[in-house]
Amino acid sequence: MGLLSLAIWTPVLFGVVLLALGRDDQASVVRWIALVGSLISLAVTIPLYTGFKLGTAAMQFVEKSVWIDRFHVNYHLGVDGISLWLILLTAFITVIVVLAGWEVITERVNQYMGAFLILSGLMIGVFSAQDGMLFYVFFEATLIPMYLIIGIWGGPNKIYAAFKFFLYTLMGSLLMLVALIYLYNQSGGSFDLATWYKLPLGGHAQTLLFFAFFAAFAVKVPMWPVHTWLPDVHVEAPTGGSAVLAAIMLKLGAYGFLRFSLPILPDASHQWAWLIIGLSLVAVIYVGLVAMVQKDMKKLVAYSSVAHMGFVTLGFFVFSDLGVSGAIVQMIAHGFVSAAMFLSIGVLYDRVHSREIASYGGVVNTMPNFAAFALLFTMANCGLPGTAGFVGEWMVILAAVKANFWIGMAAASALIFGAAYSLWMYKRVYLGPVANDHVKELTDIGSREFLVMALLAIAVLVMGVYPKPFTDVMDASVAELLRHVAVSKLH
Repeated sequence: MGLLSLAIWTPVLFGVVLLALGRDDQASVVRWIALVGSLISLAVTIPLYTGFKLGTAAMQFVEKSVWIDRFHVNYHLGVDGISLWLILLTAFITVIVVLAGWEVITERVNQYMGAFLILSGLMIGVFSAQDGMLFYVFFEATLIPMYLIIGIWGGPNKIYAAFKFFLYTLMGSLLMLVALIYLYNQSGGSFDLATWYKLPLGGHAQTLLFFAFFAAFAVKVPMWPVHTWLPDVHVEAPTGGSAVLAAIMLKLGAYGFLRFSLPILPDASHQWAWLIIGLSLVAVIYVGLVAMVQKDMKKLVAYSSVAHMGFVTLGFFVFSDLGVSGAIVQMIAHGFVSAAMFLSIGVLYDRVHSREIASYGGVVNTMPNFAAFALLFTMANCGLPGTAGFVGEWMVILAAVKANFWIGMAAASALIFGAAYSLWMYKRVYLGPVANDHVKELTDIGSREFLVMALLAIAVLVMGVYPKPFTDVMDASVAELLRHVAVSKLH
């Protein structure tokens, strides 16, 4: 079995074992098996980085075998500079989520941990698939564990949120399936992505395919105005579900743009770039303003995720090395920062059982260690230089300014809004005198919570101070992608 297959199926196998374990009286054993499984799954992905050859855009660690012979569907995996860090991020965040849910989850512990491990493997499958139908199967399969995580361990309106999440994402994906079948027919019966990249497609066909893929990927990102499912889902999802949703699942849509829309449909991508840039700027500015008026901490961070992902789609469609690389860096940085923000809210919620900003005040007086971590993550959410949140946004803004000064100017304004809503929330929750008896009785984070916060803090700082290992990996693949985008396929 190849490395990529191991990365996909190791967490899935551990997840299935956990589901088979059953009863909650074995919860402590279940937690340790989940932790060991997530650590082994992370360890399996490390050789992908250590053995990765820089300077080539070719797919590496390729595996290919026939899956459904009659329709030429292959189990075809590969990784390049675009997907490598996303696979590592997925495995890392899974370890964090298992640790974060250690004491909080007390019912159906085996199903909770099992769902996250299975989800982890499926998401790595999305980032590894080089066959269109295999990609679609993994892409859709991720809905099932996340639907269960929201629907079983979520808040009071969990069923509504789970249905909204499922229906929004499924509707968009059905149009993608139509596009995949069309490409299959046009290529003479192949689902191979490399074959699709060479297809000569007419302008009308490209436009229709572009919007079919857009329907699937824009909902997943989520772009404005199809973002309305996200705040509801985040509010109702358990803390671990919010962390994985923001850190990785939103990236599946952005990754789809890079694998399908841009290289297969370059003419339509150029033709409709103005629309994507416009929607991205609305997300960056308008949704940033919406975040500012939220009273619920989770809703505020959910809206900030929409704004930060606006930078990603903006970076893709300015068609420059700097823009695309910056967007990918932003995807990874947002993975660390958004997970940290949601897990920080989770720490407070576990103690006070309220997400309302008004329920807090002066938390720094009773939880000084935790408040220090929260300040770092809040600053990263603002895009402070020296943190992961700064690098990608800065690269995208520079690329946007080079493409068009006013687009860059509009994007840069988001840094002001980001600082406004992030710091205002921090001020109201953490600073000042102790606001009430709930805050007075708070206890600082224990060793397990400290470990979770410390791991995320290290990731945020390392990426902010030294982003070179991240950009070196993606340079050749981004250059190759832009070569595809530059070639017209009209016939």
